[in-house]
Amino acid sequence: MPQRLDDPAARWLREGFSRRGDMTSTSERAQGKFWRIPLRSWGIAAGFLMVVLSIQTVRAETPSVDFVNDIMPVLTKASCNTGVCHAKAGGGQNGFELSLLGFEPQDDYTHLVRGGRGRRVFPAAPELSLILQKASGEIPHGGGIRLSKDSSGYRLLHQWIEQGMPASPENNTQVTSVEVDPPAAILKPNEQRQLAVMVKYSDGSQRDVTSLALFESNDDAMITVTDDGLATASDIPGNASVMVRYQGRVAVHSATIPMAAPVGDVPEPINFVDEHVFGNLTQLGIPPSPVCDDATFLRRVTLDIAGRLPSEEETKNFLENESADRRIQVVDELLRSPDYADYFANKWTALLKNRRDDRSDITSNFAFHAWVRDSLLANTPYDQIVRELLAATGTIIGNPPVAWYKRVKEPNQQIEDVSQLFLGVRLQCAQCHHHPFERWSQDDYYALTAFFSRVGRKPTATAGEDLIFHQRGVAEAKNMKTGTMIRPIALGDRVGEISPDEDPRLKLADWMASPENPFFAKALVNRYWKHFFKRGLIEPEDDIRDTNPPTNPELLAALELHFIESGFDLKDLIRVIATSRAYQLSAAPNEHNIADMQNYSRYFPRRLQAEVLLDAIDQVTGATTSFANLPPGTRAVALPDNSYNTSSPFLKVFGRPESTSVCECERVQSASLAQSLHLINAADIKSKIAASNGRVARLTKDANPIEDQVREMYLAALSRLPSDEELRIAAAYLVESRVGDDGKPLSENQALRDNLQDLTWALINTKEFIFNH
Repeated sequence: MPQRLDDPAARWLREGFSRRGDMTSTSERAQGKFWRIPLRSWGIAAGFLMVVLSIQTVRAETPSVDFVNDIMPVLTKASCNTGVCHAKAGGGQNGFELSLLGFEPQDDYTHLVRGGRGRRVFPAAPELSLILQKASGEIPHGGGIRLSKDSSGYRLLHQWIEQGMPASPENNTQVTSVEVDPPAAILKPNEQRQLAVMVKYSDGSQRDVTSLALFESNDDAMITVTDDGLATASDIPGNASVMVRYQGRVAVHSATIPMAAPVGDVPEPINFVDEHVFGNLTQLGIPPSPVCDDATFLRRVTLDIAGRLPSEEETKNFLENESADRRIQVVDELLRSPDYADYFANKWTALLKNRRDDRSDITSNFAFHAWVRDSLLANTPYDQIVRELLAATGTIIGNPPVAWYKRVKEPNQQIEDVSQLFLGVRLQCAQCHHHPFERWSQDDYYALTAFFSRVGRKPTATAGEDLIFHQRGVAEAKNMKTGTMIRPIALGDRVGEISPDEDPRLKLADWMASPENPFFAKALVNRYWKHFFKRGLIEPEDDIRDTNPPTNPELLAALELHFIESGFDLKDLIRVIATSRAYQLSAAPNEHNIADMQNYSRYFPRRLQAEVLLDAIDQVTGATTSFANLPPGTRAVALPDNSYNTSSPFLKVFGRPESTSVCECERVQSASLAQSLHLINAADIKSKIAASNGRVARLTKDANPIEDQVREMYLAALSRLPSDEELRIAAAYLVESRVGDDGKPLSENQALRDNLQDLTWALINTKEFIFNH
């Protein structure tokens, strides 16, 4: 059959009964040569003509297939329009280009029907259409078999081609909502649940699209789902969800997987955080670990708020304090300390890209870091800090927040950073196409960009520094795909008219700080929750969307409301979190919560950050690390920018970020062989331990009992006293005799010095020291 399609008469039928010279030229027709076509070819033509007539009959009897509502879901379900297939950036695959997940159906229709010289569809013989032959594997296809011949998707495509590939009318019915049934369920471990998906259209009709919807679990370890929507729970307790996507609309199925273990007595709640955490654990049947001891709490909270170890004096005083509210007292003391401002300024300046790329950046780096630190120390409301940053004008010397515009220059970079950092919304995808997991379109992207379209720059007398100002004029941004000029709209929310004299950034800041804003406060409390608990209520912490629900929605909503009602008070938020019983739970798991990773039934240990670990080693050894252009004794957490990573191998090996991204993921928190080797035998570690003015040198000269020296070392490194066994072993080791490199016995003083160095080295290489627990 395929060979006969090259026959002139057959080609004439296939190309729509063309009168153009594919079969004969004008001169041939004039000479009567047209009628010399072989009789066999006319027979074929007649046969095809009957096929066409029969197709018309089928069309009259069969309901018309709609390209947008029927064909596009088939292509999406078959993964034809994913980023790794024909929606691949840069022109699709092998000349066939589709829009990502079918967000631009009109373009897809053109590419499918008219692209490739029309060879992808063949209405005279639909089964010979290239799209069906490749998708069914009849001819080689790089993507493999996507539609079997007995599938409903294949039959629907065949029917659409048979009907002549009708395009969807302009007034076509639109999908208005997608619903998954059930929207939520409680599943026992290993229980299965079939999900059903219904869509509603603009004409009021409904349709079951379970077979055409896309299903995706947000945590495969907790719940898996098949292509047909059969969800299976695992034996890991907690809350998981399944995202359902159909034609740009999404719905979420929330699954609760209880353990149903006897919870017993939970710790007495101190505040609303405990009520929501322990209430969730009770519902899930996950018994929490007990509250940690005082020494563990002091070390944990000092590291988390001040970014340092507690001193021996602080530890002794705290352990001797018998006040019932001693834990609340220490939280308040830490929040008043400059160490808190240093530590959280280090966090925020890295996220705000306070990066030094050139020597001329030093002034702006130092000024910006000082502004962030001073704002935190003064407890400036969070919304005011963000407003001062976004709407900054002037020069860096006069107004340090302007330094942000030195590093983030283009409006598209500015809105991508602002939305991800302050709103928890990742908009990068929407610059080129509709966001695959969210409702954000390209128009939403450029509508947000328009808020920064009137930022003007003028060079100043200082090299590399600009004067930032508001340029009078209409705020708008151009959609680079459609060419449409778009006015400022804040993620779907209109902010009112903006006159040419108004700075649009102020309108954006007003919208952010509004109590009705669904992102601003939520993003911050979720980020801070992760800082203290290792895992956000929404994970990742900067990916807030309907298809990524929180593990404890009630807790997140309560934190958000409390933060707004407090006037965006950052210290108050930290105080609420750090004084809760949930934060004070032991890191030691029990037999029931050992697999729990999302419900905060215990404290999750985490490695100390690079700067914190370096400061901790300095504190234990009594040594100092010198940094260029900074006063002696400056802590690593107080470094103003990333330039010190180059001069400090320690910071580089342990993953201090280079401040190139607003994502916390830039900071390396995982272990590596290089880190282990550095702690074991790096020259800088050895020199700190053996420092002539360090702790070991001082203890060697002291006449204190050996047991007291051991206790001091444990208090300094681990913020606790040694156990009886630890004390016995360490004391016995310190009095052991030693032999020098020359084979001669060392003096008692020299032996004590070397033994103290070994003890120090051993302590800073323990997991108890390297981790906050």
